[in-house]
Amino acid sequence: MDRLDNTIRPYAWGSPTAIPNLLGVEPTNEPQAEMWMGAHPGAPSRTDRGTLVEVVDADPEKELGPAAVARFGPRLPFLLKILAAGAPLSLQVHPDLTQAEEGYADEERRGIPVDAPHRNYKDANHKPELICALTEFDGLCGFRDPLEAAGLLDDLGVDSLKPYVDLLHAHPEDAALREVLTAILTADPEEMARTVAEAAAACDRLGGAYAPYADIAHHYPGDPGVIAAMLLNHVRLQPGEALYLGAGVPHAYLQGLGVEIMANSDNVLRCGLTPKHVDVPELLRIVHFRAGDPGVLRPEASPDGEEVYETPIDEFRLSRYVLPEAGTTHDLTRPAPQILLCTAGSVRAGEHDLTPGRSVFVPAGEKAEVSGTGTLFRATVIA
Repeated sequence: MDRLDNTIRPYAWGSPTAIPNLLGVEPTNEPQAEMWMGAHPGAPSRTDRGTLVEVVDADPEKELGPAAVARFGPRLPFLLKILAAGAPLSLQVHPDLTQAEEGYADEERRGIPVDAPHRNYKDANHKPELICALTEFDGLCGFRDPLEAAGLLDDLGVDSLKPYVDLLHAHPEDAALREVLTAILTADPEEMARTVAEAAAACDRLGGAYAPYADIAHHYPGDPGVIAAMLLNHVRLQPGEALYLGAGVPHAYLQGLGVEIMANSDNVLRCGLTPKHVDVPELLRIVHFRAGDPGVLRPEASPDGEEVYETPIDEFRLSRYVLPEAGTTHDLTRPAPQILLCTAGSVRAGEHDLTPGRSVFVPAGEKAEVSGTGTLFRATVIA
């Protein structure tokens, strides 16, 4: 197996302390948002054999296994991250596989450069993802019941929100949600900025359930995404709990440290809380206007100690081992590629000693024995 040297992305919303504290190094006073583990060409992990992209490209079947190559092609189909949100991320949604293929083909046909600011589809793949909390972790996930959202907006006492409140009482629910989100994102920018300022002041005054939206408005003053965020479920994960974000589900991470895994894609359509491009018509085509519980996941334990976060897709499978004593060895050998990440304690993986934030890549079929006292996350595929 290969020890990984991973890139940390300095996005502006990142916490300056969470990842350094996990790694046991001094903060640089700069934001450190995500540490990427995998073979994404934007920031591939490095090994003694070259980048993980180069390692996989040299012999895909040896590194990934014949079954994974046949199923997903000659590339590692997932990207694992440590994500440290010190401020809210953009409100966003991801396409399903068919939408991604069609959208990518259309933008290629129209000659839109892949790095163009108004480009929606950077590749032809979908981007389901899972976030597992390492600390308390706040996020937004999926639509609230429209009547609950109407009550939340109405209690702010902002006159310019009254039309949205009335719309949210309409039927059917999916049409009401669609009409309100459309109205928010297409409102006159100056009028919406005034509405957001009034709503933010009310959120500050009321506190409690309104506190997350006051914080969002502090980071994104005047942004229509502040009002759109109030249509969504607010979720606070405890360590070890997770959220699965499938296609079409609007979401945003607000604050906390977690392990994130996703299909190897960069397709994001934004709804707000961002200075970046928002393509409203395309966004409305992708979003699933369904209200419901966000579905907090807790791991399901197996007899060998593996705790699995069950999801409905095959490009990734995330699980963890909480190792209570140094004398016990677990055999994690698998006919598929794996990344093993330590998040607490000290874990021995093959010949490598892993401390928090350190990881290894295990080629398909390679012997993978682990021991120690700590927490180890295992990322792999179902092939």
